[in-house]
Amino acid sequence: MRNRKEADRIDKEAYFGYLLDTYERLVYSICFKMTGNQFDAEDLTQETFLSVYKNLATFQKDYEKAWICKIATNKGLDFLKSAKRRSEPKEDTYFEELKDHGESPEEAYLRRESKEYVYTVCQSLKSPYKEVATEHFYREKTAREIAQESEKGIRTVQTQIYRAKAMIRKIVEGRAAG
Repeated sequence: MRNRKEADRIDKEAYFGYLLDTYERLVYSICFKMTGNQFDAEDLTQETFLSVYKNLATFQKDYEKAWICKIATNKGLDFLKSAKRRSEPKEDTYFEELKDHGESPEEAYLRRESKEYVYTVCQSLKSPYKEVATEHFYREKTAREIAQESEKGIRTVQTQIYRAKAMIRKIVEGRAAG
C-alpha cells in the first residue's frame, strides 16, 4: 500500500510540473493584465499554482486550461477587491501624496526675479505705455480692468497694450543680443 501512495505522489508532482511548465506564462499574463504590476502578477501566479496543487485531486484533466485560467482570474479579482490593496499606498502614489505643492525657495526666488525684471522693463517705457504695461504685465490686470480704472476706452487700452508689448519685445531682444 505504501508503494501506491508513493506512486500517486510522484504522479501528482509530475503532473503538477507539467501544468506549471505549460501554463505559467499564460497565468502570469492574466495576472499582469489584471494588476498592471509585475510584482503583484508574480505573487498571484504563485498563489494560483499553489491553489492548483492543493486541488489537484478534484481536478478534471480535460478542462485543465480553463480551470487554471479561472483560478488565476479569481485570484486577480480577489486581489483587486481586497481592502488591503486599497489602503496600502503604492510607491508612486505615496510620494505624490507627500509632495509639497507649495513653492520651493528656488521657485520663489526665480518668480520674484522675473517679476522685478518685468517691472524694470515696463518702467523703461514712455507714457502712456509705461502705465498700461505695468498694469497689464506686472500687476496682471486685463485690458477691461485697466480701461475701467483709467477711464479710457477699451480699444485705446488694447492698442496701448499691443504697442507696449512690441516695445518690450525690442528691449528684451536687444538685451539678449547685447
